[in-house]
Amino acid sequence: MSLGTNRRRRASSTAPPAAGDAGGIVATAPAEPPGGARAWLVWGTAVSAYFLAMFHRNGMGVAALEAQERFAVGPALLSVLPMLQLLVYVVLQVPTGLLADRVGPRRMLLMGLAAMALGVLLFAVAPNVQAAVLGRVLIGVGDAVTFLNVIRLGALWFPRSRYALVSALTGTMGGLGQITSVAPLSAALRGVGWTPSFLGAGAVTLVMALLVALLVRDRPDGAVGAHGGIPMSVRASVTEALRARGPRVGMAHHAAVMAPYTTLTVLWGYPFLVEGLGFTPAVASLLLTGLGIGTLWLSPVLGAVVGRAPRVRRPFAITLGTLLSAGWLAIAVWPGGPPPTPVVVAVLAVSAAGSVIAPALSFDFARDGVPAHRTGVASGLVNMSGFTTTVIATLSAGLILEIRPEPHDGAAFQTAFLPLAVMTALATAVLAVLLRRYPKRG
Repeated sequence: MSLGTNRRRRASSTAPPAAGDAGGIVATAPAEPPGGARAWLVWGTAVSAYFLAMFHRNGMGVAALEAQERFAVGPALLSVLPMLQLLVYVVLQVPTGLLADRVGPRRMLLMGLAAMALGVLLFAVAPNVQAAVLGRVLIGVGDAVTFLNVIRLGALWFPRSRYALVSALTGTMGGLGQITSVAPLSAALRGVGWTPSFLGAGAVTLVMALLVALLVRDRPDGAVGAHGGIPMSVRASVTEALRARGPRVGMAHHAAVMAPYTTLTVLWGYPFLVEGLGFTPAVASLLLTGLGIGTLWLSPVLGAVVGRAPRVRRPFAITLGTLLSAGWLAIAVWPGGPPPTPVVVAVLAVSAAGSVIAPALSFDFARDGVPAHRTGVASGLVNMSGFTTTVIATLSAGLILEIRPEPHDGAAFQTAFLPLAVMTALATAVLAVLLRRYPKRG
């Protein structure tokens, strides 16, 4: 193959869509980022902020029973706390993606950390459920800002072949944040109580903001500016992302594989194990922690494989979605109560794997057909799909449990998880259709 052909191929893989496909504006694609030690330092600092965001997001699941007693609320109203937080997260995904492309990751991360710190401090001292709701909303605002900008930094600092690995490692750090919000926070709540536990988390968040201010920069020295050309309109940016098949596949994949375990870690996993299956609080915490730790290694391994052999994405994505669909339908419709404990644990293990694997595939799909300097909106749409499913599943479970008599047994949780099972199966079906003629990369 000639040198000219190689150059044309590289140009076609990074060039933005034509004017007719992206709202009539053409931007010049920047050169491949170099990666290297400085890139890992910048990303490492930013992903530490995402670790904290996941800690704050999933802390509500560990504190669910304490919050129900502290604020004297039932399951339906209790589900409003994480639901509103996630709803804010979902609504802000596209605006956050646009700002990530225009304002720059560093300033966005600082704003997100400030909102999270204020929210968790308010949650720590909230005298009533109204103040607690406001605190969770602020945490949702900060959470919405954080993840997309870490992904954005990955696109700006690393070459395309490393993007799946960096996205996977981002998901791994998020999984560690989920794990840290289970056993340690549960122990802190039992040991020092509600207010000191959450005040301490708020103080750590402020320290993280200082580190981001000192170490994070938007792009390597001498790289093209954040826009890579004339800024696109909101409509053109969204249209560009939705016209590319990659973001659509990423949206279906994220909804199918990320939502099940996220619904559990956000609120309902701990109550399901304790009230629905009769586990002790210590065993429930240990199980959720163990599953989270035991599956974290899958994401970076898969990310490294995808970077070298992108064609593995399709069979892996469909297989995982099918397993999750079958597993959650089994939990929801198993006759005579929940399935045997080994079956439940197996479904939870696959769900935990799906949660940490999701970034490696969902956001790598979303990069197909979208220039590196305009990844914010595409990533926002992918994130929005998964968390929209999570919001619906979390709220539906709370409403169903509210009308079921207490105490809630395993059969009550089966009914509560039926909407989640159905949505997982539907998302997997859409994913399979979109991947039937998906073009190969690599």
